[in-house]
Parts: sequence; structure tokens; C-alpha cells
Amino acid sequence: MLIKRGVLGRLVALAVWGASVTLSSSADAKEWTSVTIATEGAYAPWNITLPGGKLGGFEPELMQNLCTRIKIECKLVAQDWDSMIPGLRVGKFDVLMDAIMVTPEREKVIAFSRPYALTPGAFVSADPKILSGISGTAEVLKLTGDPKADKTAIDRLRVALKGRSIGIQIGTAYTDFINRNFKDVATIREYKKSPERDLDLASGRIDVAFDDVSYFSAVLRQPENKSLAFVGPKIGGTIWGPGEALAFRQSDADLKAKFDAALTAALADGTVKKLSQKWFSINITP
Repeated sequence: MLIKRGVLGRLVALAVWGASVTLSSSADAKEWTSVTIATEGAYAPWNITLPGGKLGGFEPELMQNLCTRIKIECKLVAQDWDSMIPGLRVGKFDVLMDAIMVTPEREKVIAFSRPYALTPGAFVSADPKILSGISGTAEVLKLTGDPKADKTAIDRLRVALKGRSIGIQIGTAYTDFINRNFKDVATIREYKKSPERDLDLASGRIDVAFDDVSYFSAVLRQPENKSLAFVGPKIGGTIWGPGEALAFRQSDADLKAKFDAALTAALADGTVKKLSQKWFSINITP
């Protein structure tokens, strides 16, 4: 083991290992005949698990189209969100496709394709009075992500949500937004999967939930969620960055380039728009 060797031995061993990884990555980068893509399979309508275990939804259908364009074999696998990025970085997957927002923090450790979707966040509750004094539900409140510029709007939301319980899926860009702005005035409940949170919301165990508007649009169409509705404003603007994109290892620039080219073509010929209208009933293209 390296730990039992001297300092020089460790440096030599690490140099050899690093060189072998670099050479291996370079060799692998020249030929991509197949890739493994991870998605959650539980974030409808972006991605869902169909009867029999097959993955469906907006993203799996889009991925099928992209892989056909690239002429590469693609294997979609279901994976919990909180272990996706670590799994990508250690080589368990080659691509992530799970409504992943491009953020500066994530760009430090992974690479992103060009965005294929851009959607606002939204609050949902069984109590129509929550956030009723903020604005009508059709309004999009545009935030910048700058605390000073957003202070007035955030303060109004803080007053309305004071003493409430807010449900959020763990490890998302929305998680950071909720914790950063409301943790000191509300009780934050974090969930591994969004459907688990939705069950608590419908049963009254939490007051309000926050997630992507396209996700909630599908949730609210389900009969068991007839008591739930959008409340307050949608939250949009540059606070969410450029949009949702595919994620890659930073070393796989060639693979990213292949998917960027396929996405550019799919956006240009209307494929992404057509699929978004099929699954969301709206055009979510950037």
C-alpha cells in the first residue's frame, strides 16, 4: 500500500498512476461506442419508471433521439439523485440527465452540455392562503441570485412563510435556495425523492413544497393530488443560471462535444420543443 512507502515512493507511484489514468482517458476518449446515462426515474414528467422497469418521460425520449444522431449505444439506468454526481466522477456513469441545473458550484467539478430546458421553480400547497398576499400564481418573480438585488422580493416571501414547514428534495439547486433564504424563519424538511415529499404535502404533514414548475404541473394532474395547487409566484430569472443540461466528467470533452452537436441539431429542428410540448404541454426550450 502507498501509505507504507516513503515520500519518494508515494510521489513516484502517484505520478505513474496519474500518467496511466491520463493515457487511459486519452485512449478511451478516441472511441465512444457506448455510454451509460444515469437518470432518477422518479421525477415526472422529466423521467419516470414505467411498468416493467423501463425508463420513460421527456428526458429518456430526448436521449434516445440524441443517441441515434450520434450513432452510439446508450444504456439508461435509474439512480438516486444524491449519488449521481459522485457516481459520474468515479466512472460509474458517463452522462447524467436528470433536469440538472447548470450552477457555478457544479461547474467546478463536472462539465455541462448546452442547456436543453429552462424552467422556473414554484410553490405548491393544500392551503390556498399561503403566499396569497405575494402575487397571483400566473406571475413569474424574476430573481438574480444577488442578495442585495433580490432582498425586497425575498423579504416578502420570508414574511409569508414564517413559521411554516417547507418540503424540498435534497441536493438540488432549489434546496440551496430554500435553505439559504428561509431556514431561519421556517422548518425545512428535506426528502430523498420528490414523490415522498409530495405524499407528506398531500397528507398535511408539511405546509408547502418547492420544486420545478414543470414537475409540479404533472403532479397536480394526478387525481390523488386534487387538493394541491400552485400558490404565490413562480420563481424565475438568472438565479437558476442558463438552464438544465447534461452532465459529464470534465475530462470527457470529446463526449460532451458529441452531445452538444446533437442537442444543437435537436433544438434547431424542433425535436426538443415537440417533446417538451408532449410531456409538459408547454415549450420549455431555452
